[in-house]
Amino acid sequence: MLSLEELKRRPDLIEEIHWEMTPEEAVRLYLEWGNNWARGDGYVIRSKGDYTTYFVVNCWSRPYRIYLIRRNSEQAEELACFELPKRFEKEVCELKGVYAPDERVKAWLKAELGLTR
Repeated sequence: MLSLEELKRRPDLIEEIHWEMTPEEAVRLYLEWGNNWARGDGYVIRSKGDYTTYFVVNCWSRPYRIYLIRRNSEQAEELACFELPKRFEKEVCELKGVYAPDERVKAWLKAELGLTR
């Protein structure tokens, strides 16, 4: 599994990141195939080869962590893992769970990955 520093050196993975994907949406798309047609949002999963790459914040126990996940209909693979900066803990991890990064965390991630200037 990659660290943040290692991920920074992987433009191929960075280009794959779907910044608006949430854990809930990924489950709906890849594990509840029969529910996908109704949304009309342009995402159609046609095969096991279809996947998405997205970030989640795991707030179950300290240290809280950010994971880069690649999910298809068969599995969720953890590609990278690193600690959530402490300055985000109060707002992001108020309750235990797994969440999509909020806008502040996304902005921080994009800056760390060299996607902002």
